[in-house]
Amino acid sequence: MKCSAVITIPARLASQRLPNKMLLAETGCTLIEHTWRNALEVSKAIDVFVITDSDAIRQEVQRFGGKAIMTSPDATSGTARIVEALPCLPDADIVINLQGDEPELVPSAIEAALASLKEYPEAHVATLVTPILEKAALHDPSIVKAELTPWASESSRQESGSYPQAWRAITFSRAAVPAAREWHDSLLTKTPPLFWQHIGVYAYKRSVLDNWNCLPESTLAELESLEQLRLIEAGISMIAVAIDQAASGIDTAADYSAFVERFCNRS
Repeated sequence: MKCSAVITIPARLASQRLPNKMLLAETGCTLIEHTWRNALEVSKAIDVFVITDSDAIRQEVQRFGGKAIMTSPDATSGTARIVEALPCLPDADIVINLQGDEPELVPSAIEAALASLKEYPEAHVATLVTPILEKAALHDPSIVKAELTPWASESSRQESGSYPQAWRAITFSRAAVPAAREWHDSLLTKTPPLFWQHIGVYAYKRSVLDNWNCLPESTLAELESLEQLRLIEAGISMIAVAIDQAASGIDTAADYSAFVERFCNRS
């Protein structure tokens, strides 16, 4: 298959835990500009678009030289916002959904998700995961857990002391899954890992988004507030690519302060 890809960054101004976070600029650049600049480093992407329902965000994107697409405020998720913007996007084979509050996700991680769709053509969506190594993270509902099984063709590749990089997503939850009947701390150090944190980046084959509005509604997606469960319930195959470490997304004022400190220390 061809692998031309376009990156979309859904961004809204309303945020319950950190109001107006896309326009915070204590580093000298707004958060949305940081994420946009980072996305430009993805070598396989032909273009980057910010998709928003906020005129303030649109004006900011245009100020720093980016491309913005306006959508209605009625979109129920980032993916729904991208689907609304599809007619305005280039005719790429893959559409990447990168959250606007992920300014530090390394471009190579996004490129790994893209590469997995080429290597495993039976997959229709790719996403990212990283091992959970701390018990507190396992029970934190703000950290989304992924329940995985090795992608069939990866099982035969596994070498001693390593684990597959490509996994099939079974489900996602804010709860601790899989649930151990008897807990031992050693479960956190198993190889391959038993517990995975989901990193909310998606690489969609365009056909998935073309048919998004035809997918049945998902009770689980609404219950857990996890849009990817709609794909799982519809039987759409999702490949999860393992990376060593998650970038720090920005959800709270403390998250943003830590980002500003890291940025200033690098500068």
